[in-house]
Amino acid sequence: MGTRYPAPGTVAVPARELRAALLALGDGGGAPFSLVEAGDGLGLVAMRKVMEPATGSGANRRQVEWTFKISMRLVPGEREVRALHQHGAVTRAGDPPGRTVAREQGSGPFFRKHRTWTVERGPDGRRRRVEEFRLDSRDMKDALRDAVVGAGWTWRGVGSLRPAGRTG
Repeated sequence: MGTRYPAPGTVAVPARELRAALLALGDGGGAPFSLVEAGDGLGLVAMRKVMEPATGSGANRRQVEWTFKISMRLVPGEREVRALHQHGAVTRAGDPPGRTVAREQGSGPFFRKHRTWTVERGPDGRRRRVEEFRLDSRDMKDALRDAVVGAGWTWRGVGSLRPAGRTG
């Protein structure tokens, strides 16, 4: 599921400092995701929704909306952040895309990378490719994981989030 440990000798910051640092990532600082408190006092939820550009035309026109979510539980006694990864996609069809034709959901590590380009003429008159759309689902996970590990805590990917203190 993906566990990363802090570098040897890294001093762990208190849980409240780590929470503040994580919340600051999603606080309009140019991050491509939002981050909110889960309401249980121990958790945070990062979420990103992305609408891919529509492809095709007429009845064959399709558009996919992706949702990426990472639920995190801070476990101060172990200086560990347990992260549950979830993702989903809704594919819509038509012109304009409106009718839902497929839904998918999953949990566990996810990876989605997608780019589209257009060709246009540059100032020098030569044709060139210009990136029109870019999606890399790692942008969210990497930023969160790096902040956790940099703060001296362990990042542990998990299959479910049990309340702190429960095992098995």
